[in-house]
Amino acid sequence: MEKQKITGSEALLKSLIAEGVDTIFGYPGGAVIPVYDCLYDYEDQLRHILVRHEQGATHAAQGYARVSGKVGVALVTSGPGATNTLTGIADAMMDSTPLVVITGQVASPLLGTDAFQEIDVIGITQPITKWAYQIRKPEDIAWAVSRAFYIASTGRPGPVVLDFAKDAQVGLVEYAYRKIDFIRSYQPQPDVKPERIKEAADLINAADKPFCLVGQGVILGGAEKELMEFLQKNDIPAGSTTLGLSAMPSDFPLNKGMLGMHGNVGPNRKTNECDVLIAIGMRFDDRVTGDLKTYAKQAKIIHLDIDNSEIGKNVLVDVKVLGDAKQTIPLITALLKERKRTEWNAEFDPDEKEEYEKVIAKELHPEQGYLKMGEVIRKVSEATGNDAVLVTDVGQNQMMGVRYFKYKQTRSVVTSGGLGTMGFGLPAAIGAKVGAPNRAVCFFTGDGGLQMTIQELGTIMQENLDVKIILLNNNFLGMVRQWQELFYHKRYSSTIMENPDFVAIAKAYHIASREVQKREELDGAIREMLEHDGGYLLVVDVEEQGMVYPMVPAGATVTNIIMGDK
Repeated sequence: MEKQKITGSEALLKSLIAEGVDTIFGYPGGAVIPVYDCLYDYEDQLRHILVRHEQGATHAAQGYARVSGKVGVALVTSGPGATNTLTGIADAMMDSTPLVVITGQVASPLLGTDAFQEIDVIGITQPITKWAYQIRKPEDIAWAVSRAFYIASTGRPGPVVLDFAKDAQVGLVEYAYRKIDFIRSYQPQPDVKPERIKEAADLINAADKPFCLVGQGVILGGAEKELMEFLQKNDIPAGSTTLGLSAMPSDFPLNKGMLGMHGNVGPNRKTNECDVLIAIGMRFDDRVTGDLKTYAKQAKIIHLDIDNSEIGKNVLVDVKVLGDAKQTIPLITALLKERKRTEWNAEFDPDEKEEYEKVIAKELHPEQGYLKMGEVIRKVSEATGNDAVLVTDVGQNQMMGVRYFKYKQTRSVVTSGGLGTMGFGLPAAIGAKVGAPNRAVCFFTGDGGLQMTIQELGTIMQENLDVKIILLNNNFLGMVRQWQELFYHKRYSSTIMENPDFVAIAKAYHIASREVQKREELDGAIREMLEHDGGYLLVVDVEEQGMVYPMVPAGATVTNIIMGDK
């Protein structure tokens, strides 16, 4: 008796369910209609969230993946539907976010004929994915999906694209699914070399002033507990990259703050004062290192990473520890001596004091004048008990957000790091809320970034999502304006924005909203926003020419720190 056959579209959905998928962010179209038709019968198992633009689908899938730790899934049609996902795919590649993006494609006999809405998806996505594969036969579906999820989620995570020809969607196949844990020539978990572990531990034990740089690799590896045990045993101070921020609670005693261009003064200065620098799961991005010719030249450098291509790429290292942070950190910890480094940790105190007096106090506790971005962010954070998910767009709102929001638990920061994608925030906040439904999601944005994907307010409306949107409105493209002010003689070329009535736009989407201009109204407005059951847009008119300080100018030495207006 012949086995029962199913369509390729059903095989795809069954395969997604077998991989534990419960949510798809997508937008239908002609070349993917068979999958959507089949999805009609799977609504009890797969939640489909209709975004308003395909770029929004990828960013929402990113937000979902970042807070849940699962693979985000986006489903779009061919041609412009596929090309609209490119920014999100590239963003996920830069930030090591596990995604599977499924694009519809014309029937395989039409490939290469310039058929309606045909595009070479594989050709244009290969440089920005871990793997890209075109499914032309229904027999390949289960095979391709199992590999897609394995590749996206293992090793250094990242995006995978499956381009799904229409004839494979409607063709019949005898379906069987097998999850895989091995692909020849792909080794997601490198073999750990014991001699490298010992070299690292010996360097740290002999150090007088070790300093640890914490990257997102700690979070991706689920090694937060291991990290803190490592730091505590040898009393090592640590700073975080932007994406690594919530690996440690904000109030963890050895957490000295954020690294980088707009990071805290202490971590940046101590990078060039420590004698051993321990980098874990970070890639020595130029925004962290500044001028490589003057970066940490006095220090021995230990680099722990799962991706061999990152070690030695930008900064030459003395000890290379290849492997998963969850595995390598405890191995080093076991060889460390218990130490107290009271004097070394105390050396951060003058830097913290100077930064507070010159920058933080003025930003958080202004005595008069316009509302400041930092005071708004800190008040929202405190009103949530410092336990919300922070989502930001890109620009001044982003740097202020990560500087002044506080964190109690991991996976609490969703922002576009490597690509710096304006418009990322609103759809990412949608995905974050879906991925962490029991957590408050606070999304900070600027007037520029919000208008890049403002149509996703429709997704919040349709799904009735409880996303809190705080628009820091300064009527400028703020970060570009800051650079123009500091480095281009205040020539504000094309950065002044004439904005719409954002409250009226929110009302049109049936989303509660309020505008605040006065300091005495802020606390009540924040309380109203957080107590409201459902999406909320809080428009806060902040000073138009606010600046994000401290700032290390691009390409400068990390200790060349601008603290404020001269």
